Amino acid sequence: MVSHSELRKLFCSADAVCFDVDSTVIREEGIDELAKFCGVEDAVSEMTRRAMGGAVPFKAALTERLALIQPSREQVQRLLAEHPPHLTPGIRELVSRLQERNVQVFLISGGFRSIVEHVASKLNIPATNVFANRLKFYFNGEYAGFDETQPTAESGGKGKVIKFLKEKFHFKKIVMIGDGATDMEACPPADVFIGFGGNVIRQQVKENAKWYITDFVELLGELEE
Repeated sequence: MVSHSELRKLFCSADAVCFDVDSTVIREEGIDELAKFCGVEDAVSEMTRRAMGGAVPFKAALTERLALIQPSREQVQRLLAEHPPHLTPGIRELVSRLQERNVQVFLISGGFRSIVEHVASKLNIPATNVFANRLKFYFNGEYAGFDETQPTAESGGKGKVIKFLKEKFHFKKIVMIGDGATDMEACPPADVFIGFGGNVIRQQVKENAKWYITDFVELLGELEE
């Protein structure tokens, strides 16, 4: 059993920190916002709740929800223009402090690349450090499905991305931070998981995470010491 002070040391000496995006780096759940924008909010948010609780395999839930939403390329672009995602307080400072310490910061999301890249640009995270699902569109811009080959399209996908990062960059210590069951199950291969409840508290994560925070200020404080 790793002690709390050991977890803190691991966080402060990590080579890379990976963040979930929906309800962690941003206040919203991207897919629910897209559903609201496309007029099918209620049906989709119920599916999201079940998926986040781990009751439904991730890919099945994603397929089902997108079949209901059927977002066009234009709708996704309008969503970003008219209702851009809100960054969670403290995340900008935390990412910037990690980058100053030469820690690599990655965004690993079961959400959509077009939205996640928009968030990454706000945090000065290069697009090459983004792992997320790709929506597919027909030439006329209508919804054509999603790229099922992306690791983030499946349950356990975030762990696959972290394993890939360790193999590619030879990182010794990777920290995963997120609000959901899919984030928690990425440790291992992540060396530390920090549960985040600043936007939504998921009981399963709160009860099982060895380190649980509700404010990024706590992590900033660790880096200051």
